[in-house]
Amino acid sequence: MGLFTVEEARAELDRLLPVLDELIAVRADAAEVAVALERGEARTELGGLPELKGMQARLDELMTQVQQTGAELKGFAPLLVDFPADLDGVPVLLCWLEGDRRLGWYHRLDLGFAGRRPLP
Repeated sequence: MGLFTVEEARAELDRLLPVLDELIAVRADAAEVAVALERGEARTELGGLPELKGMQARLDELMTQVQQTGAELKGFAPLLVDFPADLDGVPVLLCWLEGDRRLGWYHRLDLGFAGRRPLP
C-alpha cells in the first residue's frame, strides 16, 4: 500500500470507525471472560471458553480488516492506528488513538508517539 493524504486517511478512518468501535467492545468482553476463567469461573454472563475463543477469532478478523486498508495497527490497548503519509516532503504517520473521533495528529517516523503533534 502507498501513502495516504490527510483527506484519504480521514475518509478511511471514517469507514473504519465502526470496525474500531467493535474491536474495542469485543476486546473488553474477551478481557472480562479471560479474567473470570483465570479465577476458575466456568462461565460468565458473556460466556465461557468457547465464547472466548469466538471473541479472539473476531478480534483477529477485525484487526485484519484494519490492516487491509494500508493503515498500521500499532497498539491494542489502547488502540493506536497509524496511516503512512508525507507532510511537506517529510515522512510521517497520521496517528489515531482510541477515544479520538477524528484524525487530528501526526508524528515523524523517527520520533514515534512521543513526537505526536496536532495536524496543521
